[in-house]
Amino acid sequence: MGIRAGRIVHVGADPGAAREAVELDGLVLTPGFVDIHTHSDVSLIHDPAGESKALQGVTTEVVGNCGYSAFPVHPDRREALVDHVARLGDAPAAIDWSDLDGYAAAIDAARPSVNVAALVGHSALRIAAMAEPYGPLRDGDLDRMRSLLDAALSAGAYGMSTGLTHTPSALGDADEVAALVEVCTRHGALYATHARAAAGREIDAIDEALDAVRRTRGRLQFSHLALNDPAWWGRADAALARFDAARDEGLDVAFDVYPYDASSSAMVQYLPEWVQEGGSAGLRARAGDPDWRRRALADVRRGFFGGIPWHWDRIVITAAGPRADLCGLSLADVAARREQPAEEVLLDLCVELGSLAQVVLHYRTEADMTAFLAHPLALVGSDGNALPLDPAATDKPHPRAFGTFPRVLGRYVRDRGVLGLADAVRKMSTGPARRLGLAGRGEIRPGCVADLTAFDPATIADHATFETPRQRPVGVALTVVAGQIVVRDGVLGPARPGRVLRRAR
Repeated sequence: MGIRAGRIVHVGADPGAAREAVELDGLVLTPGFVDIHTHSDVSLIHDPAGESKALQGVTTEVVGNCGYSAFPVHPDRREALVDHVARLGDAPAAIDWSDLDGYAAAIDAARPSVNVAALVGHSALRIAAMAEPYGPLRDGDLDRMRSLLDAALSAGAYGMSTGLTHTPSALGDADEVAALVEVCTRHGALYATHARAAAGREIDAIDEALDAVRRTRGRLQFSHLALNDPAWWGRADAALARFDAARDEGLDVAFDVYPYDASSSAMVQYLPEWVQEGGSAGLRARAGDPDWRRRALADVRRGFFGGIPWHWDRIVITAAGPRADLCGLSLADVAARREQPAEEVLLDLCVELGSLAQVVLHYRTEADMTAFLAHPLALVGSDGNALPLDPAATDKPHPRAFGTFPRVLGRYVRDRGVLGLADAVRKMSTGPARRLGLAGRGEIRPGCVADLTAFDPATIADHATFETPRQRPVGVALTVVAGQIVVRDGVLGPARPGRVLRRAR
């Protein structure tokens, strides 16, 4: 295969001399992996090396998921968006832009190692369009959201996402969501949803997402499909049947999944929606009111998302800002240390730390996850940020940020036979590239951009764990972005050829 000026010029035997030749004997060469679900919205500004993703063979990060995005921005509510985006687990970023063009300029100026494709977050739209984004729609609010979404899609965003367990996105009802999805449909853009969770209603969440695209004839990407309610563990077939029926009906639907039986998010997500009103500042402002605290604790005791039971030993703190001593402890551990009920610990930490508090929830089963992974509609997305392998870091982020793609190829292809190699590669490269509409990417053929990955199928494996997540994978020999070698023999080099991609319009 030959590459010139960042593009593939021929496939097959080498027709002549090359300025640089790379030996690939014993390796599998594939299109670069497209991580269709990430939260690297500001990660690549803080640390443009994107080490945890580039080492896995990822060449494109899709940001703006779960209702979060770093644009659009209303100047009067800039700090509200900064606080909201900080829930993604990164240090707060100085969001000094207003739209996709400004965000793209900031990413490109940072010179990332990998590409970025952006969705527009529903929460960000609410914060930008509404004087009171944590309340009901008022006159003109929806029109302003639709206008901001239209502008972002016209500027090259790949779609819109909702985060219907994350406020303020969670405050949008089905009609509000459908009105926004209709804008995506007009542009031929994707609708990605972190669905609305409620105790005992896992299938209802899927049905709501399907109904949004049924009403609008939109294109649905259902984010990180999972069964989080213990009452639903082991019932993957019921969820998959909904997607099969939707496809048989003619709906354009797919979903993504990451290969772990635990999730991760900001701790505040698990508080009742009304408690989250106003973000971190709102929590701090109300925390001293005894009546507010009594009501909040009463609601928390009922469970999260309307009644999913608390298993405090399954909820582990992964980041806590200045309270690094808490990282790696479960809420049960912290409650025992403080001799305090766990629900009070949860509320107090959210008040104290706001968006800085992050947790992992061990609330899934591997059997359900592998059933989802094996399904023909499944794509692979990490749900993780691009992070450095910093041995001095005290936080313990979910290992998905460091091991998702090698884990699929090692554990679930080679070792367990859940997927065939070609199918796994499709779910990680060609499939997501086509789903998004990444022009000229996701294939190895003349004329395509040379975003490529080469790995050893006999050795590829993830080494990241929940206890020591910042571990490099093995077996990824080469990551190439736009014809430039970013990773060679498992080592990140100095090349930074990534850029913000725009949807063809």
